[in-house]
Amino acid sequence: MTPERRTFAGMWMTVGTKFLPFADAASAQFPLGRLLRLSLFQVSVGMAMVLLTGTLNRVMIVELGVPAWLVALMVALPLVFAPLRALIGHKSDTHTSVLGWRRVPFIWFGSMFQFGGLALMPFALILLSGDSTGPAWIGHVGAAVAFLLVGAGIHTTQTAGLALASDLATDETRPRVVVLLYVMLLAGMVASSLIFGWLLSDFNTLILIKVIQGAAVVTMVLNVLALWKQEARDPSLTRADRETPSFSKTWAQLVQDSRTVRLLIAAGLGAAAFSMQDVLLEPYGAEVLGMSVAETTRLTALSAFGSLMGFAYCSGQLSEGGEPHRLAGTGAVAGVFAFALVVFAYPAASVAAFCFGAFLIGFGGGLFAVGTLTAVMAVARHHDGGIALGAWGAVTATATGVAVAVGGAMRDVVSGLAESGRLGPALTGPAPGYGAVYHFEILLLFATLIVIGPLARHTLATPATTPSTKFGLAAYPG
Repeated sequence: MTPERRTFAGMWMTVGTKFLPFADAASAQFPLGRLLRLSLFQVSVGMAMVLLTGTLNRVMIVELGVPAWLVALMVALPLVFAPLRALIGHKSDTHTSVLGWRRVPFIWFGSMFQFGGLALMPFALILLSGDSTGPAWIGHVGAAVAFLLVGAGIHTTQTAGLALASDLATDETRPRVVVLLYVMLLAGMVASSLIFGWLLSDFNTLILIKVIQGAAVVTMVLNVLALWKQEARDPSLTRADRETPSFSKTWAQLVQDSRTVRLLIAAGLGAAAFSMQDVLLEPYGAEVLGMSVAETTRLTALSAFGSLMGFAYCSGQLSEGGEPHRLAGTGAVAGVFAFALVVFAYPAASVAAFCFGAFLIGFGGGLFAVGTLTAVMAVARHHDGGIALGAWGAVTATATGVAVAVGGAMRDVVSGLAESGRLGPALTGPAPGYGAVYHFEILLLFATLIVIGPLARHTLATPATTPSTKFGLAAYPG
């Protein structure tokens, strides 16, 4: 370290912790109020996800006339950083800092990326709407950069935030803390989608731009509140002369167990199955069933509410010693019925069936997410929390990105064949393109059940869960 940097660091170390947004000492307790405040970063992530995979994709496809394959590609761009989540987690585990901070610097810069992407997005939408004299490709590039920045921020903030929560929790409460953070993510999605639906009830481009700008400001406010006095300064954990294992060595230790690899594969398949329709659910409601912008935006709230119900069901089951792999499999089965309902909604001309299918998609996805996350947290007890959670996030987020892109392309290809008459007179209009995606998701869910089944059988042969590791609301900190 240069003398100038050493002097600068020493100056900051002398500043009273009263004026710094970090805890001045480690605490043996993690009260519920502090946990809920930390979870605000998940609310901002949920808000960004509603914008990207809910409101914006429908507006770009239907109102702005952008091809679905291009919108799907843009929505998938944030997931370019998904494979790096394991590396981000490892870097936060081994971060070097004379000030003793590991997680918070990553969360802060992730928040700045989120803010920057949301701040740039309105200008890209102005170009996409045609209210400018510039070429259209500038709007496409601007939108892609904005989506990319938001994605980088989401993955960095979420990975380091989950690792920080894992650090602050005890061994007994750590899985419950992480799952509660995901409950807050879904709560943020529900609240955001309802608010966005209300604000966009009388849709026009100017209102949409104001909504996005407001989301950028709210993101920074929530994340600053979440970080305030959370991480204790501990230079012994971040000193430069300590021995730190390489990423490749840590990763090799993580995946040397074949059951861990099988779990990650199942998590990826299930994530792809539940998310392939993310960019298509609202356009399906608009083009096939004639739903308005406000109505389709509320679908995200309905799906998120289903996920919350899935979390609640898992909480009750795990509190009774339920097996997480079996719960994940139950979620996959629920997803099969959900996508079947969505497919049958078109020939039955039933918006109610479509809405119930959207609810079941969230319910099944919630079961699957909690089941696999709980299983991963069991793995994380024997490894650094950052890389274990990062690996789960990297696999699921990467699978989600690939699935979203493939789903959009599949919809366009099949719809083109249907409109040209190559699929016969019975398959015309926009519905066949969407139906092909939903049928493929059902196949992926069956593949998920095949992969995760042996894990459930293996775990059932082990001793029952002890009371000290039960999962339930009564055991939450505070």
